[in-house]
Amino acid sequence: MPLNVKEQHTYIIGDIHGCSKTFRRLVEEGIQPQPEDEIICVGDYIDRGPDSKGVIDYILELRQQGYSIRTLRGNHEQLLLDTLEDDVAHEEWMENGAPATLQSFGIRDSFELPEPYITFFTQTELYHIMDEWIIVHAGLNFKLDDPFSDQAALLWTRDTYVDLAKTGGRKLIHGHTPVTLNEIAASRLSSSINVDGGCYKKEVPGLGHLVALELDALELIVIRNCE
Repeated sequence: MPLNVKEQHTYIIGDIHGCSKTFRRLVEEGIQPQPEDEIICVGDYIDRGPDSKGVIDYILELRQQGYSIRTLRGNHEQLLLDTLEDDVAHEEWMENGAPATLQSFGIRDSFELPEPYITFFTQTELYHIMDEWIIVHAGLNFKLDDPFSDQAALLWTRDTYVDLAKTGGRKLIHGHTPVTLNEIAASRLSSSINVDGGCYKKEVPGLGHLVALELDALELIVIRNCE
């Protein structure tokens, strides 16, 4: 390899859910990214954990420093966005961890969110296609000819089945469903890799981990919840 060519790594980070200290430790002590690396987060930055605002602020800080951070949309970001369009959606969001998010921002309603944060949420991507991988928050609906057309499945499905004929042979990497580290490690051998270590569920045996997957070696980088 020529001396002037730096090796580029891609890291996929699972559901963060307001665990900003754990997220920062994963990046700075675990991943230790270089400017040429890419980090892809599978969504669910907010709700449940104590510092949703801090998670978003840290992503914005990393981008400002020149790091490549691609942010997919999780069902919790969608719940928040829905409240901006539909009054009925507010109750559903409140039942799914919104109070922790509102408290972290020091507000009472999503309409009080400063514009830069609204922009952040609206600019999240529903999925990302790579040469060998499809990255998505939850999964795909392979009952359809176009599995990418079902937005609800992208954000909410628990079905981890992958039709490799419809993905062009690409495997799936997703979060959304908290699983143990043993289950995450085992899923690396399948066509559907789950990277959600249930970070905010630190009181649940086997959960309470924030996970990053390095794509080249399929190496797991794990930080225990330190909130």
